[in-house]
Amino acid sequence: MNVGIIGTGLLGSAIAKRLASSGHKISAYNRTRQKAESLKNFGIEVVDSPKELASKCELVITILKDASVIEQMAFGDNGIIHGKHDGLIVADMSTISPISSRSIAKKFSDEGISMIDTPVMGGPSLAEKGQMIVMVGGKKEIYEKCKKVFDLIGEKTFLLGENGSGHAMKLVMNSQIAILALALSEGIILAKKSGLDPMIFLEVLNSTYFKTGMSINKGPKMANGNFEPSFFLKMMQKDLDEISYTAKEFGANMPMSKLANEIYQKAIKEGLGDIDYTGILSYLEKSR
Repeated sequence: MNVGIIGTGLLGSAIAKRLASSGHKISAYNRTRQKAESLKNFGIEVVDSPKELASKCELVITILKDASVIEQMAFGDNGIIHGKHDGLIVADMSTISPISSRSIAKKFSDEGISMIDTPVMGGPSLAEKGQMIVMVGGKKEIYEKCKKVFDLIGEKTFLLGENGSGHAMKLVMNSQIAILALALSEGIILAKKSGLDPMIFLEVLNSTYFKTGMSINKGPKMANGNFEPSFFLKMMQKDLDEISYTAKEFGANMPMSKLANEIYQKAIKEGLGDIDYTGILSYLEKSR
């Protein structure tokens, strides 16, 4: 299958490499072309516009910052719709509100293009191993046409319902992650202040029912001050904005997510946006 990737950040690049290594013909586009150039080393064609990419591909995967960027890449000058053809499918893997997702899907439908939302759980390393979790919103028959592609990057897929369902689940999951990162950070801080070795705290925690994948895989890095990004702190804060917006629109009471967003915003003001989201620990340790 000819597949296009729009957005070659950490995740987009990892997915492009995974699919290219599996025999698919991959094209890529990034607004800052230089950031995509290294993909040529993996047999991936770097193109000049979303229009050109769409014209070459049966499936276009968008992995972009927010809904406004998706709208620009989809419907703007030289956007996806200008390269449309029979059978074109767009799969959005960004993290956006289901409200925005449904609006974008309707605009694509009006142009004769099918859209599904396919956000994922798991970072670049899991993408390269094909071990992500894929959450799908949209028509089952559309997903089935490109299922083999997503089976290469995901070890499990959840078909959740209409357009926007995948994006809704992604926000639900990211609310958990942001709050878990804060809880784990506070545990490490209190352990240190109490004269305990934070690594022993993690060993105790991970011996109990309350362990998490984060406490096992990220915890030791956090305790050692290693915040090399697999997902940027600034992107987690952006997702918390999306969570707050969606919660307000749907009438969901989420005070912990609201507080988490305020804390992440303060961390960004302190210049911590480009470290891993678990670097919220660094902010909490420095603040009073």
